[in-house]
Amino acid sequence: MALVEMVMPKMGESIMEGTVLTWLKQEGDTIEADESVLEVATDKVDTEVPAIHAGVLKEILVKEGDVVPVGAPIARIETEASAGGDSAPVAAAPKTTTANEKPATAASNGQAAVLDKPAGDRFYSPLVMNIAREEGIPMSELERVPGTGREDRVTKKDILAYVKNRPQGGVAPVQSQVAASAPAQSAPKQMPISISGEDEIIEMDRMRKMIAERMVDSKRISPHVTSFVEADVSNVVAWRNKVKNSFMEREGEPITFTPIFIEAIVKAIKDYPMINIQVDGTRIIKKKDINIGLAVALPSGNLIVPVIHRADQYNLTGLTKKVNALAKKARENKLTPDDLQGGTFTVSNVGSFGNVMGTPIIMQPQVAIMALGAVVKKPAVIETPSGDAIAIRHKMFLSHSYDHRVVDGSLGGMLVRRVADYLEKFDPKQTL
Repeated sequence: MALVEMVMPKMGESIMEGTVLTWLKQEGDTIEADESVLEVATDKVDTEVPAIHAGVLKEILVKEGDVVPVGAPIARIETEASAGGDSAPVAAAPKTTTANEKPATAASNGQAAVLDKPAGDRFYSPLVMNIAREEGIPMSELERVPGTGREDRVTKKDILAYVKNRPQGGVAPVQSQVAASAPAQSAPKQMPISISGEDEIIEMDRMRKMIAERMVDSKRISPHVTSFVEADVSNVVAWRNKVKNSFMEREGEPITFTPIFIEAIVKAIKDYPMINIQVDGTRIIKKKDINIGLAVALPSGNLIVPVIHRADQYNLTGLTKKVNALAKKARENKLTPDDLQGGTFTVSNVGSFGNVMGTPIIMQPQVAIMALGAVVKKPAVIETPSGDAIAIRHKMFLSHSYDHRVVDGSLGGMLVRRVADYLEKFDPKQTL
């Protein structure tokens, strides 16, 4: 017999901790290799963690609700295999930074210590963000809270200790860092709400709280501007109607308008690469890969954005399969953290709800998002060899919201116009 430590796995490139939601197995249960043992939530997605060894779950080391760093032990499994006598493989403990690795200034009168400079690029878990929001701690102050977690991250223990000994009136922001990190002012006070005995009170679920927080943050960070273009997609509609049955017979799945629209967007981004950027303080990061986020509505009503990585490397058939696969995984709650990371431009199909246009909110740290309106039949003036004529055409609105800090109206407008051009020039004779 040997005891093997099960550790919190790395669930994505930028994810360094997870919150234990539910233990699916209890101490004493027999488990098989690759059998799900617990459910973990990150800031991006909920996922089940499988066992890496078969055996008996001897000891659970963390409780439901605990925030656990990647690599930290979470359970011990008794296995049949020998691990070199009585010794058991032990996972390397996550690195813990010491207080002198980042300068901190201790306030007088027993008040909490603070960092001399804001940690502007530091990640904060949803739990820490919720505590900060409940205690009225603005981001400019949170960035000066010393962290003892991996890569100087603020843990639950750190934020609670800070709250206990928080300086009177909070911490004044460092003026030189305000523009590069976060606004100094705290969030505006919420207006009082009147509740009667007949009203129903619904508590937001964890995902809805996260969405609300990120939408507010995005509007605070990016000055949004939206440009609109109406496109004639009659050729696209005719071609899709012609090939949809044969595509279903050949591939076993449907072809929708969405991958066709994404293909046009990818082509336009290649023509205007300065839309495929991110902002880091006063620096502009021009991304090499074109990773298209696709907003998907879940049965719960929440919204999630899986990503098609290197979308420019796929043909139309490949894009169709990726769109279908990601949408299916999203609705079945089977997305992995990697499915949700690395987006550089997002597409939201508001037409699926019957909306003709929308003004979408940017997914940070991206700088642009495009909404696809419903395709509707309209009378339109068309040019013919014998002169102008009125005809019924399939039309749709494209709405392009962009970050006016770094994307001017000319670039934002030209990008959406180029997408419309590609759709209007779509070749109805092409084959898959």
